[in-house]
Amino acid sequence: MPEALAGLRLRGGVRPSRSYKRGRVCRQDGCSTKISIYNRRDYCNAHAPVNFPRVRGHIISKA
Repeated sequence: MPEALAGLRLRGGVRPSRSYKRGRVCRQDGCSTKISIYNRRDYCNAHAPVNFPRVRGHIISKA
């Protein structure tokens, strides 16, 4: 007969999503894109600064 794992149910409520101020607009001059209340950045996706993640042990090829 196969053995089964036993455990306890998770307790507690679901944590609400973090939200930011409503009515924000991209900080780039001339851009009027409204930013979602769930986006923590001050810029829209088109004007957000490029940020490369740190990858350990891998050589990132230049595209």
